[in-house]
Amino acid sequence: MGIVSWIIMGLLVGVVAKLIMPGKDPGGCIVTILLGIAGAFAGGFIGSFLGLGEITGFNFGSFLLATGGAILLLILYRVIIK
Repeated sequence: MGIVSWIIMGLLVGVVAKLIMPGKDPGGCIVTILLGIAGAFAGGFIGSFLGLGEITGFNFGSFLLATGGAILLLILYRVIIK
């Protein structure tokens, strides 16, 4: 996937992660979207490291890996910032 695809996937994943984990986050929507982009990278890296698959494009498996990474980063962000 190209960098533009990663950013688009991250934007979508950031929105979904925010819907799954509602609440008042420090930083608002922009930080959540940036965490979604970083989560897409983290999810792809962790998924490929654990043998769960890779983020290879816009498909369901890639979306799940990216969403998992975004939720993980959102949890860490909430723990560190609050």
